[in-house]
Amino acid sequence: MNIHPDMLSQLKAFYTPGTRVRLVHMDDPYTKLTSGATGTVSFVDDIGTVHVNWDCGGSLGVLFGEDEIKKID
Repeated sequence: MNIHPDMLSQLKAFYTPGTRVRLVHMDDPYTKLTSGATGTVSFVDDIGTVHVNWDCGGSLGVLFGEDEIKKID
């Protein structure tokens, strides 16, 4: 999936390293992450994947346009 450069810039500005997030939905049948899981953003890559270090101990990217996270305070 291609991401428009303006959208990529917005994602990188919104999900800066250290941002806390909560998983709303992930369309990955192989993960044990469930809705409500929380974690900390490590970075956003150049295809718009938000890489998260999850509090449960794993790290897994959230795919732009497929999965959903929300920023939390």
